[in-house]
Amino acid sequence: MIAWTRGRTLAAGAALILLTNAVALSGVFINRSGEPESRLMLSERELSLPYRGYRQAENSGLALTLTWRVLDADEEGSDYGSSNYGVQPTWLDAAHLATLGFETSAGNATQEARERLARQLPRQVLVVFENAGPAWRQSVERARAGAARQAAAAAANPGSEAFAKQARAGQERVALEENHFSRLFAIDAGLDAATLRSRYPDRGRYLILRGTVRPTLRRHDRQYQLGGYISGVAITHINVPFALRPVLEPLRNAPQPLPDASTPRYEVQLTVGQRLEPWIETLTTPAAKP
Repeated sequence: MIAWTRGRTLAAGAALILLTNAVALSGVFINRSGEPESRLMLSERELSLPYRGYRQAENSGLALTLTWRVLDADEEGSDYGSSNYGVQPTWLDAAHLATLGFETSAGNATQEARERLARQLPRQVLVVFENAGPAWRQSVERARAGAARQAAAAAANPGSEAFAKQARAGQERVALEENHFSRLFAIDAGLDAATLRSRYPDRGRYLILRGTVRPTLRRHDRQYQLGGYISGVAITHINVPFALRPVLEPLRNAPQPLPDASTPRYEVQLTVGQRLEPWIETLTTPAAKP
């Protein structure tokens, strides 16, 4: 009886594993069937290799991290090019939150009412990302304007090492924006993929992914107003197919490129399917190009 029970347990476990794999494979098939929702060429600026470390050596898999940004409402705010969790985009104001299903009717009443609205639960939405478009160019212009201000301050204060240091940092920031930081910016959010796609029809420039939006309070003109921020994206780590891993293996333990390195070490064709799940279709390096 004991052996029979163990046999049935093993059989049930094997059946569960097979069923789970079948469901996963069917999901992949549905996602990759038909015309892709979007197909973009991204570089290591937008899809970065994992940081070096002992855990990487123990992990036989390899996944690239999707690095995205937003334009901060503060034009002089610091942005170091990482995924901007918590940064409040200008476009995600109270009016936009209302289109996402948040309550905003008392957004400009009392401070207590605003704080209550800011404590609303997060919502799952669809986020639109733009690659190397106006948002990125505006970020570059902000860096150049900041560098110009810092250079002028250094010129007005000759002999000041503090101002000279700020001026050098401003120039380094420009180089980072132009050649190193991600050019993928979150620029919109909605609830219906068809509506968003009609607004952004270029499938080679804009991609739509599932994400989460949270309400918050932002300071504007010495007052706090209801706004929001993107607290996360559903899929940020994208597995590299085994057949494409040899392209990246030599780079895993190589030093990171310098900020003024204008040529990326690799480029990725990222495809997003019917279920808004991305996968890597091709991966090339400059040396591999004809």
